[in-house]
Amino acid sequence: MAAAADGAADPLRLGPHPAAGLGRIGQAAARGGPGTLARAEALRPVSLSQHRRTAERLILALLLIALAAALWTLRAVVLTAFAAVLVALLLSEIARLLSTRLRLPRRAALAAAVVIALSIPLGAAWLFGREVSAQLQLIVEAIPRAIDRLGTLLDTIGAGDAFRSSVSTLFAPEALMRHMGSIASSSAGAAVDLLLVIFGGIYFAAQPLLYRTGLVKLVPPRSRALAGDALDNVGVALRRWLLGQLAAMALVGLLTGIGLLLLGSPSALALGVLAALLEFIPYLGPILSAVPAIAVALVQGPEHAAWVTGLYILVQPIENHLIQPLIQQQAVDIPPALLLFGVAAMGTLFGIPGVVLAAPLAVMIFVLVKQL
Repeated sequence: MAAAADGAADPLRLGPHPAAGLGRIGQAAARGGPGTLARAEALRPVSLSQHRRTAERLILALLLIALAAALWTLRAVVLTAFAAVLVALLLSEIARLLSTRLRLPRRAALAAAVVIALSIPLGAAWLFGREVSAQLQLIVEAIPRAIDRLGTLLDTIGAGDAFRSSVSTLFAPEALMRHMGSIASSSAGAAVDLLLVIFGGIYFAAQPLLYRTGLVKLVPPRSRALAGDALDNVGVALRRWLLGQLAAMALVGLLTGIGLLLLGSPSALALGVLAALLEFIPYLGPILSAVPAIAVALVQGPEHAAWVTGLYILVQPIENHLIQPLIQQQAVDIPPALLLFGVAAMGTLFGIPGVVLAAPLAVMIFVLVKQL
């Protein structure tokens, strides 16, 4: 009876401790309450699957770092390949139009697109090459007179001597020899890059699915559908942007050339072509195209230079408020600040090629960020 009474008074003695089956971690948690439970969970052994996931993440991070380092080392090749992609998009669009309108097979339409794309600049060079070269010669001959006139104008504020000294240093024979060597080397490199862009664009346009499939296979299987959609969206945006940009270049060149002809400015055709080509570069292109036009106009007098400056200033609102909105409506509405700092960043990272390709690169990055 005493034993029974003791058992009734202390029922915990009739069986094992409630945490006895929980092991060391469970017993510590039962004794210590909620605060000790977290420390007890920390003592739980890490499973093999957790080790594997950690190792996979570490390997993935190392691969991404290695990929970024490789892309940075090969940045010139990457930019050349991107330019070739733009050429391929242009050729594919021309081939699509020919195939739709004329019912040509894909290969025949692409061959015709290559001929058309090459014949336009070559034909323009053949038709206007002599006139453009003569006008460029006029520009070269006008530069010294423009420098003298500018120096005379700067004499009124006491800066003429400093300006002439800087110009003399810039055009010294030793400096000119260095510049000529640098220009020759740069021209040879640019010619090689141009050939790579042309032939790379033809190859990309001939087998687009081959290269698209190869890029998608570089992505883990679970993300390949998303990567494929992102590539397709980038291709559509770049194609629309490129066609709109070509239209904008033609309109700006036409407006500038006609305006210079009406003003009686020499070398109007060459300056109009230059304005069209430099329109490809956002923000900086119009400024760069205005410099030689104003320099040539200074030869005819400050009043004519003022009229030419006014012409370039007048073309800019037409471009900014009419032409560019139409392009953005057809392609991607990139915020102006993003494009501006994108040009600065690409110029800092990649130099002149980065500035030239800043706009299409910004389109690609903007679409990828929205997609992914």
